[in-house]
Amino acid sequence: MRWFADRGCRVTGIDRDAAALASLAAVGETVVADIEGGPWPLAGRRFDAVVVTNYLWRPLMPTLIASIDEGGVLIYETFAHGNATVGKPSNPAFLLQPGELLQAVQGPPSRFLRVIAYEDGFLAAPERFVQRIAAVREAPRSADPVRYPL
Repeated sequence: MRWFADRGCRVTGIDRDAAALASLAAVGETVVADIEGGPWPLAGRRFDAVVVTNYLWRPLMPTLIASIDEGGVLIYETFAHGNATVGKPSNPAFLLQPGELLQAVQGPPSRFLRVIAYEDGFLAAPERFVQRIAAVREAPRSADPVRYPL
């Protein structure tokens, strides 16, 4: 949140730990919510950017993707299959399977998302397996192109 706020962005952070958010109250909007056990606290809101790091709750992915406004960007990075060989997390429930993040942005709630960059592999410092994606929500295209008389 601080990094984006320092660059002039309006930011919203969500965590179930109020203490973790306390130092960020002056940076932007903070929302204390258990997004795994309760309802999505930002229902109906859309954002210019959705940034997720080191977090995976598969049932929430469609909601996060649907929260990206037209022209907005998704930046998502978290741990991937193979990470158990180098450390935590090691529970498969918290590790993306090969290609899973790429597939997640190609489903129905992702309509009009264009992938700009995608990585799935090993990083050396610190050692970890990750998947990363950057995607942009493009404006829907009309089924009938506009034709101009010559």
